[in-house]
Amino acid sequence: MRKMTRLSLVAGAAVAVIGGAMAAVPSSAAPGGGECELSGLANFHPGPGADPSGAFAYDFSGDLTNCGDSAGGPSGFGTITGTISAGQTYTVDNADGTTSTYAEPVPSGTGSCATGTTAGTAIVDWSDGTHTVISYTTTSAAAGVLLQGNAIPSIDLPNNDPLGAPLTITTTKYPGAGAAGVLAFEVTDPTQCTAAGGVTSAGIDGFTGLGSTS
Repeated sequence: MRKMTRLSLVAGAAVAVIGGAMAAVPSSAAPGGGECELSGLANFHPGPGADPSGAFAYDFSGDLTNCGDSAGGPSGFGTITGTISAGQTYTVDNADGTTSTYAEPVPSGTGSCATGTTAGTAIVDWSDGTHTVISYTTTSAAAGVLLQGNAIPSIDLPNNDPLGAPLTITTTKYPGAGAAGVLAFEVTDPTQCTAAGGVTSAGIDGFTGLGSTS
């Protein structure tokens, strides 16, 4: 209950800054969609600091749990989980026992610890073996972050081996869906907001949804 209350306050802050642009996550995820709780970590290089016009880049990964999935198939409602990542190394286990690694595109943004905007592409690997590729933007106000985006058909990831072939990941779950989320960034050391190099890392907690509004 404490976590729900904190995130509700964060959502209120985000709405106050962004106005009426925010769509409620459960509405955007229905029908034929799903909503999940997101918990993860973002690493910045460099990170946002005190300059509202400062440029930064980041990667993140997280777990999607407590999902209500109305497109889950015969396994029933609410049984799916997932992992989500952007700007990370994507690893594939090959049939011969080796692994291949690929580079996810690195999200970037402009802003400070107080306000900012970012854009990127995230990959969701679901526990039923399906995938969703999401093109997204975020708008932040203090710790509150509003995410909006869409599932895109596919993405090509370059192979980290110069001689290796690229990898195409295709959206096989929620194709054409919209995406929305209300998130909280939790900076471990707030003094980094005024230090050279800005924030190095932050926890991510909140709720995300995928689906259609009609």
